[in-house]
Amino acid sequence: MLSLRRAFRESVLKGGKLNLQQSWNTHKALSTAASSVQELPRHDLPLREDTERSLSKSSNRRDELKNAKPFSSFLTDNFQRQHDYLRISITEKCNLRCLYCMPEEGVPQSPQPDLLTTPEIVLLSSIFVSQGVSKIRLTGGEPTVRRDILPLMQQIGALRSHGLRELCLTTNGLNLARKLDSMVEAGLTGVNLSLDTLDPWQFQIMTRRKGFEAVMKSIDRILHMNKLGAGIKLKINCVVMRGVNEREIVPFVEMGRDKDVEVRFIEYMPFDGNKWSQGKMLSYKEMLDIIRQKYPTLRKVADHKNDTSKTYEIPGFVGKMGFITSMTHNFCGTCNRLRITSDGNLKVCLFGNAEVSLRDILRKSNGNQPIDEQAFEAIKQIEMDRKQGLGDAHSPLGSSSNERELLEVIGMAVSRKKEKHAGMGELENMKNRPMILIGG
Repeated sequence: MLSLRRAFRESVLKGGKLNLQQSWNTHKALSTAASSVQELPRHDLPLREDTERSLSKSSNRRDELKNAKPFSSFLTDNFQRQHDYLRISITEKCNLRCLYCMPEEGVPQSPQPDLLTTPEIVLLSSIFVSQGVSKIRLTGGEPTVRRDILPLMQQIGALRSHGLRELCLTTNGLNLARKLDSMVEAGLTGVNLSLDTLDPWQFQIMTRRKGFEAVMKSIDRILHMNKLGAGIKLKINCVVMRGVNEREIVPFVEMGRDKDVEVRFIEYMPFDGNKWSQGKMLSYKEMLDIIRQKYPTLRKVADHKNDTSKTYEIPGFVGKMGFITSMTHNFCGTCNRLRITSDGNLKVCLFGNAEVSLRDILRKSNGNQPIDEQAFEAIKQIEMDRKQGLGDAHSPLGSSSNERELLEVIGMAVSRKKEKHAGMGELENMKNRPMILIGG
């Protein structure tokens, strides 16, 4: 997508010039690392299957090292955190009214022209993927209420040939079952499904809507498709509130007895309009105590580098459980996430109120008007003609005229990301969007 050749794409732009010294130093470091990989000895005897797999993995690793490119400086903050995970809110609308997410009276929604169009979402996705983002999650609101979600996912899914590895969805599951097959065809790899109760009546109280059966149907559909090889990573997100649903922690855990699902318990967090109080917040240690009373063999599972949850398992259970501990034990040190709101603002921290508009910069190439399909096709044709002239026709397409400005603004926002978010006392008094307008 960039006018710069792919080999230099992740270098820092300083004063309009490429930082070639940094690129060269990184190249030398990667070359040294690649050359240090030892060749496995050859054998005349037939190789066992496990040895063949080992050789194949080693060969792939050598290829990765040889072909590796420096991670984009635009997406690396001052604490050397590399942000390769982008969450995009594609709508402010939702078909539920969950207690912790949206005020009972609802929230004022942005005028339609202020919201990102499908071409704009695709363009921004392509820019971030070109800089090293390998995982994109679509959120809302409720993303499945967006009418064109399937074509949108198809276009984002096409970025797999440019480095995108995961295309995920966070949803309440109401409309998911009937769209799931088409989403998997578009490239869906993971679903985080929000469900805070296993009681149909409690569901109606907590969401202010009906629909429990439809949500369970979506869960069953995912599990069935996975048995057929769909490979959808399913996680159920449960926000735990003292005095509301803490008695359901054990029943949620027991979902994993014979189901390949990870239930993640989330500490209740303060956002505008959700009437948060510290008294409602049940800490993950209290949740652990509740589970251990029933299952004393509960044990910790090794976490991965950028995990937001602390993972546990019970011997003999198929599924696992996790705890998202934003309030009592933050995971800021390994945060690799950026967020784009549905009106096109970049948020570098879920709990920060600092935002910068990417939408306004993107629209400069279209007379400050929303980029519709017609404008998008014109931009693509201009970009294709330009790239063919440069011999770089296979990189992602985008609006190169203002791309440098976008990257510089993104880079400045990322560089200002704080080492960690505020503590609990500050968070409950901090001005921030309602969760429904952030996208989680």
